[in-house]
Amino acid sequence: MKTLYQYFILLFCIAIAILFTGCYGYRQVGLLQERDDLPQYDSVPYTPYRLQVNDEIIYRVITMDETIAKVFSANNAVGGQYANSYRIYSDGTVDIPFLPPIKLAGLTELEAQDTLRAAMREIIPDADVKLAMYNKQFMVLGDANSGTYSIYKERLTIFQALAMTGDLMNSGDRRHVRIIRPHGNEEPEVLEFDIRTITIIDSKYYYVYPNDLIYVSRDAGSFYKQSSYSSFLALITSSVSLLVTVLNYIPGIW
Repeated sequence: MKTLYQYFILLFCIAIAILFTGCYGYRQVGLLQERDDLPQYDSVPYTPYRLQVNDEIIYRVITMDETIAKVFSANNAVGGQYANSYRIYSDGTVDIPFLPPIKLAGLTELEAQDTLRAAMREIIPDADVKLAMYNKQFMVLGDANSGTYSIYKERLTIFQALAMTGDLMNSGDRRHVRIIRPHGNEEPEVLEFDIRTITIIDSKYYYVYPNDLIYVSRDAGSFYKQSSYSSFLALITSSVSLLVTVLNYIPGIW
């Protein structure tokens, strides 16, 4: 009986240890926390995205000349949908039909639209141009439902982006979220931050830009953690059942 008592004492101690370390708490996974022990990030002004090498654009020409309008419409769209996109080459230029190469790399969408409009008006005096980036997407990799997602609005925040993926998994390391941000022909920038702190709002980590790769690594301690206390209780119950079953096969234990 003494041996059985010792077994249960040992199991009780293990259960208490798991209780305090085996579940995800608000401090580990909660967002927008106001704690002094979390990183404090400075607010920075928002800067619009600038087109880069390998970005693709689409455009539409509006003119009162029906013949010219039909030519550009046939070249750019089929059944009302854009059929062609135009990639920015390594020298920063893009080839637009009927125009010489135009440099668009380094410009915002509005600046690129104005540049293309000015070039188009050299051959079509009343031309108006509507331009948009075609491959406006970001990617997610790791413990956050990996995939490629479209940027549907200007100033998409990191929280909105992750909400599109279904949020971070509990096992994701929120202390070391990384954004890998390409810069054309230059080396990509790696931004690492703790997503739990409230000071991430309006910081340089707050907005997601086209071509960003958000990487969420797995927390090293996630192997020992359960997603909820119900999972923890299920683990303890199964462990007790297993222990009792094993003890039944040990002669003289009872």
